[in-house]
Amino acid sequence: MIQLAVNIDHIATLREARGGIEPDPVAAAAIAELSGAIGIVCHLREDRRHVNDRDVRLLRETVKTKLDLEMAATPEIIAIAIDTLPDLVTFVPERREELTTEGGLDVAKNLVYYTEVVAKMHQNDIAVSFFIEPTKDQINAASTAGAEIVEFHTGIYANARNAKEQEEELKKLREASQYAASLGLKVTAGHGLNYVNVQQICAIPELEEISIGHAIISRAAFVGLETAVRDMVRLLEVYSR
Repeated sequence: MIQLAVNIDHIATLREARGGIEPDPVAAAAIAELSGAIGIVCHLREDRRHVNDRDVRLLRETVKTKLDLEMAATPEIIAIAIDTLPDLVTFVPERREELTTEGGLDVAKNLVYYTEVVAKMHQNDIAVSFFIEPTKDQINAASTAGAEIVEFHTGIYANARNAKEQEEELKKLREASQYAASLGLKVTAGHGLNYVNVQQICAIPELEEISIGHAIISRAAFVGLETAVRDMVRLLEVYSR
């Protein structure tokens, strides 16, 4: 069965909109775990527009399942990761002008550097994932760099304008998942997934975990965070059997 990791960045975004102390993403993480999430995801950006250093420290102290720190592979954030020791880091691309992560990381372009960074993480017992497009060259690069996990960018699938485009993207995701699994990589996915489009993603047999944030937090505004997480967990249980 596919499992759910909940991204709590958008709780932090709501807090930062007023520059106050609520809602607290650390409290949201605890609710998500109690509601069935098997992991908590947060992205410590260089501009700190979502979670901040305090959040990461407290999440490391309080998360009982798995803490996945999304991050750019910059010296500052690498040092923070080594200091706080999340269970997993997911390397993602980052541009200051973007609203949110817009696509997969080009691991192949900077393979030597990423190989060095992965080794540094492993020296500190931190597992590594790369957030990449579902292509063989990026999968090969992630494997060569030493990552244990690949997270496929599902934004193009999620934003498909019609059924034909959606099916084309699903085909890419299915083939990439099969290939990545054949290399011994754990396969996960995320970005733009919601309570409707996640159903077809669940049919990919190699997929072990999905990361969802915006859709769950949006639904939580109407039904509460506990219900929103439980609803997604139930969907995954039904459609990935």
